[in-house]
Amino acid sequence: MASVGSVTRQIAALEISGPNSRPQAKTSSIARPFLAKQASQPNVAKLLTKFAAPNPHHGSHSKLPPPPSSRSDTVKPALDIGHYDGGLEIENEKRGDVVTGEAAEDLALDSSLSRTYPTQEWTLHSFDMGRPLGKGKFGRVYMVRTKTSPHYILALKTLYKSELIKDKVEKQTRREIEIQQNLRHPNILRLYGYFHDEKRIFLMLEFAGKGELYKQLSKHGSFSERRSARYIDQMADALIYLHGKHVIHRDIKPENLLLGINGELKIGDFGWSVHAPGLRRMTLCGTLDYLPPEMVEGKEHNDKVDYWALGVLMYEFLLGAPPFEDRGSVSNTYRRIAKVDLKFPPTISPDAKHLISNLLRYDPQQRLPLTDVLTHPWIVKYRPRETARDNGGV
Repeated sequence: MASVGSVTRQIAALEISGPNSRPQAKTSSIARPFLAKQASQPNVAKLLTKFAAPNPHHGSHSKLPPPPSSRSDTVKPALDIGHYDGGLEIENEKRGDVVTGEAAEDLALDSSLSRTYPTQEWTLHSFDMGRPLGKGKFGRVYMVRTKTSPHYILALKTLYKSELIKDKVEKQTRREIEIQQNLRHPNILRLYGYFHDEKRIFLMLEFAGKGELYKQLSKHGSFSERRSARYIDQMADALIYLHGKHVIHRDIKPENLLLGINGELKIGDFGWSVHAPGLRRMTLCGTLDYLPPEMVEGKEHNDKVDYWALGVLMYEFLLGAPPFEDRGSVSNTYRRIAKVDLKFPPTISPDAKHLISNLLRYDPQQRLPLTDVLTHPWIVKYRPRETARDNGGV
């Protein structure tokens, strides 16, 4: 399904909330040709910004500053959100059907009524509309600014209720929203709020100023070891945070990652994520190139599927293609995954090879713990001094 997860790193640690808020701590893509990825938000990579706000501390245990209403250093608008093309109104005249009955009740999603993070009441009239960022499967995405001070920049995404029902993903959508609204981490795209009308659900998402990571990967073919290490460092920290909240992502891949204004990675899609306190699941999901052996073999899986995917992601960053991809045969890809048929070119460094090999283990229990990823020599070697960790801590 389309990503619910597509304003910057600096405001990722701020709450857009109401007076009653309470702070508290897809369809699988089988064939994905190298350098032929389909963009879901074609213009977002161009939307670079000088939008300034206080920087949150790096790491999964960052403390959140007070909500904007109590801050003395409120943020002033410093970014042109562009010209609105009237697309929401034009599209709504001919797209989607009004949903009624029980289905309407199930999709009457409103963050002002949330039990965990209630926000103020939002409507389309709460925003100054800006330029389109792209089109998702279930609706459009626009750059918007809140009309009330301090004028936050957001990505507003629309989902047509009747289309969610037609594709039988309404429950998956609700789950995705429920998961993402409770996440607070600098490397996870924030969902600030949501509301609905007769036909649509609107999601108020963090604006990722430098766009989609897979566009960068497609443009460059592969990343340097330094750049790859920075991304894997951030991914590992974010996954530790997710698993600590009993959330398994299950669909890590470049297409589901965005970049903040400072180039920091943002996990932006939770369509296949699951909140599993027991961390044990059976559902086959995700993207074939990133599936671990236990999933392709139909076995029970747990949070270690994300360890495997992190290894595949690192390999693709460095070499430009997933390690087990066979463009001519899906069955051969399955076979290579099940056998862990892992091959390295001589250009890859010994440290990088060691880390990938220890993440891509057939036995999930033998995969390198994420806390050890943070202290691995390859990660430490390229970690900027300002984000240096002490023994893997934050």
